[in-house]
Amino acid sequence: MTTATSSGAQRAHPKPFSMSLKAKLGLLVGVLYVIYASLQLDVTLARFIAGLGHAGTFLNRMFPPNFERYNLLIKGLSESLEIAVLASTLGIFLALPLGLLGARNLMPGWASWPARTIVAFCRALHPVIVAILFVKAVGFGALAGILALTVASIGFIGKLFTESIEEISLKQVEAVRATGASFANVIIFSVLPQVFPRFIGFCTYQFDSNLRNSTMVGIVGAGGIGGTLFSAFQRFDYDYVCAILISIITLIMLGELLANVIRRVFLDNLTIAELFKGKPSTTLPGSKGTP
Repeated sequence: MTTATSSGAQRAHPKPFSMSLKAKLGLLVGVLYVIYASLQLDVTLARFIAGLGHAGTFLNRMFPPNFERYNLLIKGLSESLEIAVLASTLGIFLALPLGLLGARNLMPGWASWPARTIVAFCRALHPVIVAILFVKAVGFGALAGILALTVASIGFIGKLFTESIEEISLKQVEAVRATGASFANVIIFSVLPQVFPRFIGFCTYQFDSNLRNSTMVGIVGAGGIGGTLFSAFQRFDYDYVCAILISIITLIMLGELLANVIRRVFLDNLTIAELFKGKPSTTLPGSKGTP
């Protein structure tokens, strides 16, 4: 009897990390393809070791950083920040209605599929490729960068906002509808309160992403500090390159702090004075650990 019980316990608790034959074959095919791709792309250990020596020489020429042309540096960083702010603002306002229209649990198919198609189209291309297209369309400068990052923002926020709406509880929606509320009131009082915390998270993350991408689209002539960085590389002005990279990292860190402040203001209902006092963040209603 004891032997039968132990055998049943072993069957009920299989070995950890056990895989079926199909899973093992799939893993083997994946490993073989990785090896094949490495050989096709000339990825070798010798090249990697040689690259370490070149990287050491390159880093040696970068230090100490040269901040003498700080005026040009500040101008490029300011332009990148302005591009990120404008692109994030436009992207958020355009993604909000597209996200609502794309939710299949609220909208009919004739409205949701076109909205989802637009969002998917905005996600189809990398921001640098979109920036090249807009540079050809509107010319060099910050406008091309703003338009390119706006398209990227619509694709990211629109997709995640739509998925968040499709995951909401419809009980609250039906309860508000039962009161005779209009469709706009149903959205405002039953849908948006359920997705608002996640929407703030999406927006702050996209602003951080736009801040990073705004330093990259300048390489193709779409404004920002990227153009200055590319010119410094072409002149082999590596100490100035180091100064630009340090400035970009500083800007990204400041943007992360700003995003954290925005989350605490909107989600934790803290005032600016409470933020400076270092008041700890409160737990959101319904989150883990709330009684």
